Amino acid sequence: MSATSVRGHHWRALFLGALVATLALFPAAHSQAGPPVRIGVLAFLGSEVALSVWSPVVAHLEAALPERRFTLAYYDIAGLREAVRQQEVDFVITNSGQYVALEAEFGVSRIATLDSPGVPSPFRAIGSAVIARADRRDLNALPDLRGKRVAAVSEDAFGGFQVAWREFRRQGVESEDFARLDFLGFPMPRIVTAVARGQADAGIVRACLLEELARDGSIRLADFKVLSPRRVEGFACGLSSELYPDWPIATLRHTDLRLAKGVATALLSMPASPAGYAWTVPADYQAVHELFRDLQIGPYSYLRENTLQVLARRYWPFLLFFFAALAGWVMHTVRIEQQVHARTAALRAALAQRDAAEAGMRAHREQLDHLSRLSVLGELSGTLAHELNQPLAAIGNYAQSLVRRVDSGRYTPAILAEASREIAAQAERAGGIVRRIRAFASKRAAVWEKRPLVEVVQEATALFGAMLPGAPRVDIDDRLPVGAAVEADVLQMQQVLLNLLKNAADAMQDLPPNERVIEVTLEQTGHHYRIAVRDRGAGLSPASAQRLFEPFFTTKPDGMGLGLSICKTIIEAHGGRLWAEANAGTPGMTFIFTLPADDLVP
Repeated sequence: MSATSVRGHHWRALFLGALVATLALFPAAHSQAGPPVRIGVLAFLGSEVALSVWSPVVAHLEAALPERRFTLAYYDIAGLREAVRQQEVDFVITNSGQYVALEAEFGVSRIATLDSPGVPSPFRAIGSAVIARADRRDLNALPDLRGKRVAAVSEDAFGGFQVAWREFRRQGVESEDFARLDFLGFPMPRIVTAVARGQADAGIVRACLLEELARDGSIRLADFKVLSPRRVEGFACGLSSELYPDWPIATLRHTDLRLAKGVATALLSMPASPAGYAWTVPADYQAVHELFRDLQIGPYSYLRENTLQVLARRYWPFLLFFFAALAGWVMHTVRIEQQVHARTAALRAALAQRDAAEAGMRAHREQLDHLSRLSVLGELSGTLAHELNQPLAAIGNYAQSLVRRVDSGRYTPAILAEASREIAAQAERAGGIVRRIRAFASKRAAVWEKRPLVEVVQEATALFGAMLPGAPRVDIDDRLPVGAAVEADVLQMQQVLLNLLKNAADAMQDLPPNERVIEVTLEQTGHHYRIAVRDRGAGLSPASAQRLFEPFFTTKPDGMGLGLSICKTIIEAHGGRLWAEANAGTPGMTFIFTLPADDLVP
């Protein structure tokens, strides 16, 4: 739930009453319903406020899914995490910070994001306000709080501490710079009370909480001020930080997939409340990941550790290669040493025999001794050449091959150099694939950049081939003008292309491998670039083709039907259009999308 979702909770009681009256029109089915579906809720303002906020959602779900009964359970941060660990709930509704932590630890998965009124978008809805009494003329910006007393909810509170903590650190203020940092726990209005009574010089609360308390008559807004205030278009509350994605609702690993799909469908079809609250498709939470990474907390707390165990866990591929190479070198050295000792023993025996020969054979003996030494050197050179005669093919294969050839004593410097280049190339390729997957979410902030369109497509096809074992061949037909570029969020473009390529591969999974080919055509039509992804599958029926881009429509038995719907949203947000056509004269489908040409991008 966004910070603004605490505003006007008095309307929710009225809204709940209207929904309950509406439910009376539906036949009661609870007598035949299965076990209740438990929804765990983070109640940062207390259970009474949480009840008024979320009861309308439960009422709507029971109306949409009359065969199931839904119940709410209210928790603080630690309690909700424990409920997820114990699998005591089937769904969770919490702030975006705790969602990212639960996603990393327990694998929860968001199915929808709250769309609140009074915020720029579901991607920018939650922030922090650092407040002080209005009569404190010495406090106007965050650095002014050095040596002062600061109150917050807890170290795990997202809007109540973590978001503001990032802003403090950006302005050079650390928690140890405060005279005292007190964590007062839930409910959050305790922080406002502590500031008003002078028990703390400043407090950290969710943005818009101050305005809500003022509207309820609990405080006078004029008695407080926001430090380091920011102005964001479309956001009317006092703010000291950036804005982050709104609250999600997420499923647990044990949640029934059909139930999750039904709940997601019901929420996305839920009409906006009288105050404008609704649900939308899952947001991108990369901005929260970046915050946690900056603060080295949550899933990224390991970045603060410097133990050998952590370093080994982080760099194990490089350590594995290093120790494998070291073991190979040691084995090779031992083998060479054994050969040297054996040859030396043979030479000593020969020298002892030649010492007993006649003086006239001395010159001949010296010549034989010289030839023997040359023979040893020749054998050692042959061993070295043989050991270096094998390339190091991919990191594992080349390393294992090198160990075997080190054992057999054959290699050459040229082969060693070639193998090293192969290892470096494969390592670079592996590093590039890891950097591209890690966001396409759960839900980072969009970054637009200008890139050659063919380069974006090539990167997506390369990633597709690396991610999908036995992926079909992808032929790219580039008909674009030289230097054709687009200004777009590259990761979102790759998300669209990967989705279309994966659908094309699924459509051709029954074909022989040599017939599974995906054709990608790039061309310019007027003021737009046109990208077409063509498969050779069985195609779709006209009825299915008409519903392809509807949310939750899918032809796959295990699909949720969100992929193409989200792709269509992404393309339209970039000023383009996405559609599908049946192939003319041949089986299969062609998915086409357009993007504005580079000279028309604002």
